Amino acid sequence: METYSRRWFLGAGTTALVSAAGLTGCGSGGPGGSDGTLTAFVYGDDAAKVQAKAVSRFNDSAAARKTKGRVRLEKVPGAEYPAKLRTAMGSPNAPDVFFNWGGGSIRAYQEAGQVLDLTGTIAADPVLKNGFLPSVLASGALGGRAYGIPMRGMQPVVLFYNRTLFAEHGLKPPATWDQLLDNNARLKKAGITPFALGGADIWPELMWLEYLVDRIGGPKVFDRIKNGDAAGWGDPAVLEAARTVRELVDGGAFGKGFSSVAYTNGGAPAALAKGKAAMHLMGSWEYSTQLGKFPDFAEKHLGWCPFPEFEGGAGDIRNVVGNPTNYWSVNTRTGNKDAALAFLRTCASEQYARELIANGDVPATANADKLLDASPSPEFARFQYRMVREAPAFTLSWDQAVDPDAATPMLTEVNKLFVGKSSPERFVAALKELK
Repeated sequence: METYSRRWFLGAGTTALVSAAGLTGCGSGGPGGSDGTLTAFVYGDDAAKVQAKAVSRFNDSAAARKTKGRVRLEKVPGAEYPAKLRTAMGSPNAPDVFFNWGGGSIRAYQEAGQVLDLTGTIAADPVLKNGFLPSVLASGALGGRAYGIPMRGMQPVVLFYNRTLFAEHGLKPPATWDQLLDNNARLKKAGITPFALGGADIWPELMWLEYLVDRIGGPKVFDRIKNGDAAGWGDPAVLEAARTVRELVDGGAFGKGFSSVAYTNGGAPAALAKGKAAMHLMGSWEYSTQLGKFPDFAEKHLGWCPFPEFEGGAGDIRNVVGNPTNYWSVNTRTGNKDAALAFLRTCASEQYARELIANGDVPATANADKLLDASPSPEFARFQYRMVREAPAFTLSWDQAVDPDAATPMLTEVNKLFVGKSSPERFVAALKELK
């Protein structure tokens, strides 16, 4: 399987998703077939086989019989998914249940009254309330209201490092920002680029700002922005994070040519594996990438740790950023709400978690820790699971969390900051203008 595509799966919604104006022309009919069959739209990648098995089990279950419902899974090819969902949601043939990325990817549907508020349902149902890691469940919310149930694996951003290089130079994984800067200086002195960075793709640059804003100002800073308040970009933590990024770039932390290095063509992972760079801040899919492309390095030399604490900052070192998971949401116009909710409950089952693990994913279910020995990579899977389980907050990747219309301009400003075409002050001013 092409490991580089994992980030693209999660990012497909940033450039092609919805606007509220396209959602107002709903037909008079409701979702669901005449025989009571519910339609579930899913992103049609390799992982959809897990959802296909879940649908088959549900259709043969007592819950399906009790609610008089069945589910028909419609796999939508990845590149077509955002546009097809948008079109369908504005028609009489809208899905009853649909895959999404949470955050900004569903905001227009929520504002149009097309997504079922699950807050009360979750609170009243022990299976849903206690079945998932709280930080992941909360990340599917908008304005403090829940609109999604976790249905795929977690993908937090992790600081990966070359254990062998660290041992050779007497370095330790940085627990504080000062330790990171010390490692940075010692690696540069040894002629090693401290951090690999696929700047040509831009989104890897975003990860640095996401963590710095969290560590400096805490998760409430971006939570304000995520909930639609563009003035939140003016928080002092954003400016300090931008200045810190410029200090890293100007100090050579990413080398001189990072803006021409890509993650998607393997350039950044190769720099880490071949010892040209000592560290790499990347989503947890980096482990699979290294295992697929550089198996010897992955098995013998690859290390990982949390993003360090920023001294004096308000953010907890246990906080995580990245892609908490994907979610199922329910159309408010579904013809069989009870069946739709019963289907969502299957995502909390042990069988569902086992199938995600067999597919190489780390489930967001509360009981998954006892199942992770069956993972293709148990040590890393357990690290990843503990990291998210213990996180007080899990911030969704900014390009998924903001309004889709703001995602591309935001990424443009991020890149301008990194390549020196914008100052930290201009960066903040530009983001405050995003709507």
